[in-house]
Amino acid sequence: MRFERAAGALLGLAFGDALGAPLEGARPPLRKVTEMQGGGIHHVRPGQYTDDTLQACALAQSLIHGRGFAPADFVSRLIRGYHAHPEFYGPTSRRVLDLIETGVEPEAAARAVHEAVGGSRSNGSVMRGVSIGIFYRPALVRDVSMACSRLTHYDPVAGESSAFINRMVSELSRGASRGAAYERALAACRSDEVAALLGAYGRHPLVPSLDAVLCTHCAVAVFMRARNAAEAVITAVNLGGDADTVGAVTGALAGAAWGSGAFPLSWHRRVENREQLIGVARALSAVSMP
Repeated sequence: MRFERAAGALLGLAFGDALGAPLEGARPPLRKVTEMQGGGIHHVRPGQYTDDTLQACALAQSLIHGRGFAPADFVSRLIRGYHAHPEFYGPTSRRVLDLIETGVEPEAAARAVHEAVGGSRSNGSVMRGVSIGIFYRPALVRDVSMACSRLTHYDPVAGESSAFINRMVSELSRGASRGAAYERALAACRSDEVAALLGAYGRHPLVPSLDAVLCTHCAVAVFMRARNAAEAVITAVNLGGDADTVGAVTGALAGAAWGSGAFPLSWHRRVENREQLIGVARALSAVSMP
């Protein structure tokens, strides 16, 4: 584990989240956004991130506390974050967490919501899973990613999408090249749909959607084509749509590949709670598997 890359993954996620939050739900801007600004549907402050980063940090803190994945502890942290910032949470996670609070077990709640609304393949479990990639060695990432995703998103496509990103982060943060990280994540993928789209990422249009696999495709395609970390994040958020999540996932990949120092100094200065994020990354990398 390389701390610079672990910190890069969490900071990159926060940078993409904060840059994309004012653009969430909008069309691609006429003038490219390159610095953090306020506004948008959540009326965020410049540098403020949303639940993409809040959930990833909750997962990181749970992994640190339990020295591994502890579903009950993580869910309790998710619920605390949900109460603190309910405006940021997506419909799938909100419904599941509301059910859990009535006493329903997490996976049963996730299945009930999945069946009630006719699906649960939104990208909530993709955006938060980066911490799994930092903590676990590559071979263990998929099983933990699938289990973590099932706590709120019952559809296995959401889990496989999360596992793909987390495997890449695990590889990258341990020194693998972009190409090697991508090929190993693709080889570990057990979903024909996810593998087909991501295996030919250059042949499909970028759709910055709430859908887990489409969001993952955007992040992987933008990251694999980018020349540097800043270019990756800027390209991702300016797609519009679910800009904060696409930006966050792309930023996590970019940070894991190029390290925290590869991002513009202005982003470091503007993002909220930067030192806290670095502290979480430091503690997570200290207990992570080699």
